[in-house]
Amino acid sequence: MSTSSLSSTFLLIAFFVYCIAFLLFVVSIAGKRWGHNDPERHVKKWGNIAFSFAVIGFLSHVTFFFTRWYEGGHIPTSNMYEFMTFLGMMISLAFIIVYLLYRTPVLGMFATPVSIIIVAYASVFPHDIQPLIPALQSYWLKIHVTTAAAGEAFFGVGFAAGLMYLLRTVNYQGTSDKDRKEQRGIEFTLFVLLIIVGFVTAIFSFNASGYHAQFSEKVTFTDKSGQEQTIDQKVDYVLPPLFKPYQAEQIEMKPFLGMSTAPLEAPYWMKGANAGRKLNTTVWSLLSGIILYALLRLIARKPLGAVISPLMGGIDAEDIDEISYRAIAIGYPIFTLGALIFAMIWAAEAWGRFWGWDPKEVWALITWLFYAAYLHLRLSRGWQGKKSSWLAVLGFIVVMFTLVGVNLVIAGLHSYAGV
Repeated sequence: MSTSSLSSTFLLIAFFVYCIAFLLFVVSIAGKRWGHNDPERHVKKWGNIAFSFAVIGFLSHVTFFFTRWYEGGHIPTSNMYEFMTFLGMMISLAFIIVYLLYRTPVLGMFATPVSIIIVAYASVFPHDIQPLIPALQSYWLKIHVTTAAAGEAFFGVGFAAGLMYLLRTVNYQGTSDKDRKEQRGIEFTLFVLLIIVGFVTAIFSFNASGYHAQFSEKVTFTDKSGQEQTIDQKVDYVLPPLFKPYQAEQIEMKPFLGMSTAPLEAPYWMKGANAGRKLNTTVWSLLSGIILYALLRLIARKPLGAVISPLMGGIDAEDIDEISYRAIAIGYPIFTLGALIFAMIWAAEAWGRFWGWDPKEVWALITWLFYAAYLHLRLSRGWQGKKSSWLAVLGFIVVMFTLVGVNLVIAGLHSYAGV
């Protein structure tokens, strides 16, 4: 077995062990409602078992990381597949650290799915080990990316705890405007998570069926001499093309539900590499999320938040709020070092300037300012409880847009990360 296939095997093991840990955390929390004589003992016992599986999953994840590093000859954080798997590993590490501090099994029921979703999302990107492009051939790659991801990982744990707090405290029996607004906010957050799950499910389903479509589009660029050049570029689709690239010619397309040609075309104003495919992916993600959400609502016959909320009964809301705050407080200085200070030093070495208003730089600054505002409002204005938790949830949505949306939708100097 080659090292690359061995590393992939360890990642697969980590993924399934994370899933087992999640199910055991659910048993730990939900099982106390099954009529046990000593519910607290049940929670502690199964929580410890679940945590053990989470640690095993993390160790498998670490083994994947180092075996892939050995195979590629450089730290595996240079593209979306590698970075997202690394982020999933760091979220698991952040969860382990926070769990050891607070010993709260219910946190695992919300933190482990974040790692699971991110690892599953990473798996839709090409797995090939690629040589580093010149811009990444620097020791700052290790320093900048690892510290930035570590900070974001603690933000992810803060998000999980914040969402737990909201599910614990929002009144699902209330009918006031405030109650309904909070209920809709939680439902929207769960819907966003299901969009990612739906997207991953769609990608794996069509990959398993061998679906493929290909188009040829003209791409214009400026060469080193300043002359404009136009070439024909092939664009491969793994999802059925609802939108083909602008003014592209179809090369091949496997029929899907009687559709043998793309019914729509990406608008002319959508610029950037593979804009049509990205629009198609976005639409498919929304459709998959809507279908998945509708199916779950049909099964549950009530809002998803109302299904999960009873599991939070008996949990100290103040403890959860404190966990969310502490996780973000730990992550913020680490993120400041990695995403801003180290990033600017590397930018000065690579591009001759500390700051250039590249989209990724701008959104990293927006993320930093958002969490600065979170900490200011929490410490100086007394924004605790629901206000603080809503900010923790919204903040991680900003983080995910910075990681995914900016890399895959907005063109810039960091676009190589979306390969």
